[in-house]
Amino acid sequence: MSIWDVFDRISKKEEPQGGKPEFIIAGLGNPGIDYERSRHNAGFMAMSAIEEKLGVSVNTYKFKAKTAVASVGGKQCLLMKPETFMNLSGEAIAQAMSFYKIPIENVLVIFDDISLDVGVMRIRRKGSAGGHNGLKSIIECCGSEDFPRIKIGIGKKPHPDYDLKDWVLGRFTDEEREKLSGVFANVLPAAELILQGKTGDAMNKFN
Repeated sequence: MSIWDVFDRISKKEEPQGGKPEFIIAGLGNPGIDYERSRHNAGFMAMSAIEEKLGVSVNTYKFKAKTAVASVGGKQCLLMKPETFMNLSGEAIAQAMSFYKIPIENVLVIFDDISLDVGVMRIRRKGSAGGHNGLKSIIECCGSEDFPRIKIGIGKKPHPDYDLKDWVLGRFTDEEREKLSGVFANVLPAAELILQGKTGDAMNKFN
C-alpha cells in the first residue's frame, strides 16, 4: 500500500464541513510541475480561478485527486483536480461519485478543447468524448456521457502536420493568457447557473 492509499483511507473517514457534497466540479489536467500551465491543463487553470474567487484551496488529497468542499451557487460541491493524469481522470471522479452517491448529471467537468479558439468558452449539457482522453475515461468509468461540461478553447494546431501531443503540452503565449483571463472570470458564474439547473441560461450568457 502506498502512502497515497493511506492518506485516501484517512480522508474518506472525514465528513466535510457543511454537509455531504451534492455536486462535483472537476477541472481536468495533468499533475506535476512539468505540465503546469500547459494547454492541456486549462481545466486545472480554470479550477484555480474558482479557488481564488471562492477563497478555498483545492489541496486535500482524496479519491486520487486534490479536493476541497465549497458552496457554489448555494449547492454543496466537491471541487476536484484529479491526480491520475488526464487519461485516467474517470477513476478519481468515479470514486467520489460512489462515496457520496452523486449521480452523473450532478458532475460538472471543465476541460480544454482544441476545436475552440483561445478566449472562447462553450457549455454543453452532455455529449460524447469528442476525442478527449479525459472525457473518454470519465465516460468509461462512470458509464454515461450525460454530464454537463464547460469547454475552454486552447486553439487549433498551427498546421496539420504539427504533433498534437506537442501542441496540447505546449504553453500559452502572453497574448493567449490575457484572453484566457477573461474566460476564467466567467467559469464560476457559469458553474453557479449550471448547478442551479439553469444550464440554458448559462449557455445563452457565456457561449
